[in-house]
Parts: sequence; structure tokens; C-alpha cells
Amino acid sequence: MVVDAPFPLTLKRRKLTSIDSMEAETAKAKFAAIQGKLGREIRVFETSALSPSSNEVSNSEETDDFYEFTAEDYYRILATKKQDKYLKTRKLREAEEATRRSRITKAVIRIRFPDNHTLEVTFHPSETIQSLIDLLVKVVARPELPFYIYTTPPKKQIKDMAQDFFSAGFVPGAIVYFSYDLPRGDGDDTTGANSGPFLQEEIMSLKGLELIIEQGQQAEPAQSVPEPVTAAPSPVVQERKPAEKKPVKPKWLKM
Repeated sequence: MVVDAPFPLTLKRRKLTSIDSMEAETAKAKFAAIQGKLGREIRVFETSALSPSSNEVSNSEETDDFYEFTAEDYYRILATKKQDKYLKTRKLREAEEATRRSRITKAVIRIRFPDNHTLEVTFHPSETIQSLIDLLVKVVARPELPFYIYTTPPKKQIKDMAQDFFSAGFVPGAIVYFSYDLPRGDGDDTTGANSGPFLQEEIMSLKGLELIIEQGQQAEPAQSVPEPVTAAPSPVVQERKPAEKKPVKPKWLKM
């Protein structure tokens, strides 16, 4: 019986289906097209409706202990008064602020809509809030309707559009909220606008694309890793050394 010699290497491969590859490439192309169209890094995701909204103000009353003046409060106020003696000059404060500005290169703004969707956009800190308004006009479902943005808590409408993100305190990031500025009881138009959707269909299509791209990258075919097969050790051949001849004493030699 003839036995074939074992194959010297065993290869293992993880295959990537063509569907996963095509989906990932399509998602990348779509992301790049929309971001190129808007000139911004953007992403869309949905927040949980069960999470407590920051718009809600707690109605629970604080206990009397909450308002009690403690020793810790006293020492904190005392420390603040000591710091007032060493106030920095205006020139020094401006220099420190300029240094902080130069270190921060991005302002990531998240705009939350009433339907629990969030639009995340990246700006430069020196850009004004008006640039955010201009972008919202391009992406909201009904740009013809008046709207405003605000922060909370407490609810405060943002009105100074000439202010840059750094001066507004929106660096390195901030969350603002979107609302249509429509009078109450204005018929079907108000009801339809407030029920959503708030973002255009093209922008909403970005939701979930990041996950597809990430899964596509993780499923890339791994390089073939050869697994060496342990071969039977070859027999060790010992070399035979010639036997050494002992000198023979001649019979005629007498000591």
C-alpha cells in the first residue's frame, strides 16, 4: 500500500462575501458624496426615547438640608476671596485665551430634533453660529418654515448668530436643540411640521452607514496564515570514527 506524504503546509482562510464588500463600498461612497456636497463632516444617529430628556425640569422640591450653609461652603467662599487679590491683568487673560484658541481645532455640534434624531456636525471654533443655521437650512425637511435653536437647561434661545463657537462656549463640543418657530394652533401646518420627519430623506439615509462601514472593515479577508505541520524527526546518523590502532611493542625490544 502506498501512502501519500502529508502536505507540508495547512492554510486557513476567512472569506468575505461579495455582498458585504459591496455594501461597505456603497456606504463609503454615499457618505463621501453627501459630506462633499455639504462640505462638512456629518453623521446621523438616533437617541433612545426612554432616556430622560434634558428639556424636562424636575418638579421635586429640595430638602432643607440642601440650602443649609455648611463649613465647606464657608471655606470655598474664603478661598475665592483670596484668589481675588491676585487677579490677572487683562493682557495676560487675553494671551491665555489666544493660546487656548490655538489648541482647539474642532467644534463638534450635535443638533437634537424632537423625533429623537441627532445630527452631528464638525465646525472650526472660529466659525460663527450663523454657519450652523445655514447648514440646517440645507438639511431640514421643511426649510421654508421658520425655526430656532436653543440650549437647555434652562431653555435659552440662541439669538446672537455672529458669535463664534469658541466665544459661545461650544468647544470642544456642545448640544443644541431644534424647534420650528410656529404659532400654536396654526392648523395642520403646525401639526405636520412638529410630527416630523425633521431631516431630509437624503440626510436620514446616513443613519446606520457607519456601522456597515465598520463591519465591512472588520470582515476583510485575513491574510493566509500558514500552519507548519510537525514533521517526524529524521534519524540521526552517527559518524563512525576509525578505530585507533594501539602501538605494538616488538618482541626483540627489551627494556
